[in-house]
Amino acid sequence: MRLEGLENKKILILGFGREGTDNFLALRKLFPKKSLAIADKMEPKELSKSTRKLLKLDKNIKLYLGKDYLRALKNHDLIIKTPGIPLSTIRPFLKKRTRITSQTEIFLENCPGTIIGITGTKGKGTTASLIYQILKKGGLKVHLIGNIGKPVFQTLLRAKPEEIFIHELSSHQLQNLKKSPQIAVFLNLWPAHLDYFKNFQEYQRAKENIARYQTEKDFFVYNSDESRLREIVKKSKAKKIPFGIKKLKELAKIIPQKEIPLKGKFNFLNVLAAVKAGKLFNVKVSKIREAVKSFKALPHRLEFVGKYRGIAFYNDSLATVPQATVAALDGLGDKVKTLILGGSDSRVDFSVLIKRILKSDLKTLIFLSPGTGKQIWQKITALKKTKLPQAFFFSSMSEAVRKAFQSTGSGEICLLSPAAPSFNLFQDYQERGDLFKKLVKKYASRAKKTS
Repeated sequence: MRLEGLENKKILILGFGREGTDNFLALRKLFPKKSLAIADKMEPKELSKSTRKLLKLDKNIKLYLGKDYLRALKNHDLIIKTPGIPLSTIRPFLKKRTRITSQTEIFLENCPGTIIGITGTKGKGTTASLIYQILKKGGLKVHLIGNIGKPVFQTLLRAKPEEIFIHELSSHQLQNLKKSPQIAVFLNLWPAHLDYFKNFQEYQRAKENIARYQTEKDFFVYNSDESRLREIVKKSKAKKIPFGIKKLKELAKIIPQKEIPLKGKFNFLNVLAAVKAGKLFNVKVSKIREAVKSFKALPHRLEFVGKYRGIAFYNDSLATVPQATVAALDGLGDKVKTLILGGSDSRVDFSVLIKRILKSDLKTLIFLSPGTGKQIWQKITALKKTKLPQAFFFSSMSEAVRKAFQSTGSGEICLLSPAAPSFNLFQDYQERGDLFKKLVKKYASRAKKTS
């Protein structure tokens, strides 16, 4: 959607969280007097104080809030949708000629600078942040935007041709796009978000949009270890830049693995993908090494919480698919004796995780219940293997952390890596991880006082 095409449209902003607010502020800068509409399932009283104040000052706005918010869609010919609302939810409320767009689409179609888009089921945030650090160390004018950075619509209004924009792109943001970034980085593709998409095929089609519309002038950085990505790359017109386990020797020439402040082969692959992107801009090897060496792991991504009573605690709350938990277990090794897992059901297959648990030296499994925990444990016990870990089911993080302290010995690791989304007990993965960290420190402090 071109910016010049917005002026004569009857626009509704669908969803008024962080991204929806950015859409509103950007449109107001473009069209100070234009009539705009906002629709959101939140009731007026649920809006923040600052949001209510912002909207009260605007005389050219119509609000559709509460349970019937989708009925307003039929009265507008352009909907700027927030990614969290599935297309399947809104289709019954649309007129035939209604156009659905998003701030991601608007940004990609109008940005005058260079866009590096990063996607994958896991590792997007880490890789996007690494690329940002590498290019920044290289002296380039670079911005981190999207899920991991700033919303993009207001950023677009200030964008210049010489600037580089690193955009973490989720499947929700990629769905329905008709334009791809000049540089696409595709890390991995595993079943996820099957509570949002009809099936895995629809999820994959959304992900493929990161490279689907690239031209011969563009670049496609992809994980050649992944069979699905090898198939996707065959259809790409862009210049192909593979990375994978066999190419980790290239990374070792730039920085020894022991100097990389991230654990596990999956993280080394993230680093290698970032290095490949950095090299496209001729960043010096010394600057790449400096950027990687000084990089700090992002919160909730195999984050070291601390060592308490001799136990090393790791927060991997963003592990919302089984493959991410497998990667965490591989990265930390046999010292992991307690695993806290389980969450809301997103209709994924846990077979790969169950096999990894049965191969491990885990002593204790702590499931956050209700949710996927019983499903995983039933499948484990159905295999009738001997020497299974102990299993416990708790409906609160407090109980789970207390049991972790009781079950884990000095010199061992307790890992929170749920392998599922958080919505059974928490608002999001951040709330889950933050509470885990808070309770670990709380019980460690309490133990000191009583000892």
